[in-house]
Amino acid sequence: MPQPFARGVRMGVDVGTVRVGIALTDPDAVLATPHDTLGRDSNPRKAFDVKIITRLCEERKVVTVYVGLPRSLDGGENASTRMARDYAASLVRRLGSRGCTTAVRLVDERLSTVSAHRSLSDSGVSRRHHMDRVDQAAAVTFLQTAVDQGRRTGTEPGEPVPDRAAD
Repeated sequence: MPQPFARGVRMGVDVGTVRVGIALTDPDAVLATPHDTLGRDSNPRKAFDVKIITRLCEERKVVTVYVGLPRSLDGGENASTRMARDYAASLVRRLGSRGCTTAVRLVDERLSTVSAHRSLSDSGVSRRHHMDRVDQAAAVTFLQTAVDQGRRTGTEPGEPVPDRAAD
């Protein structure tokens, strides 16, 4: 059953092996803007990056987090897709353990990094400075696409990430 797209802050999370890019919308979910790039914690038991995102969800009263799902061009899944699904599941567990009701959904992010590099180049950012900003820019790209779709259709885009504790 589709979830209605209601007013509220949305977050985009672009998960990489080394960094996690974060973008946020305004409370009316009209405009996505870059927020931060976090280092990815290599120890899944500590997961400081997941803890920071959870705290940000609580502070900003985020209603939905969209985690970018990097499918292959033919729509198939690969190691990066599995990594994003695992990350989204760990975020759901952490949010749940804190009693936070923020929903987590997976959205297609094919070509968002390519688009982010192009955008950064077009705005005069030198290629060597792209890595500092590309993850945030990619998160902005797919977050803006998701909120535009949600506003257009009236339903939350993407695939919900189930609370495995509830299974």
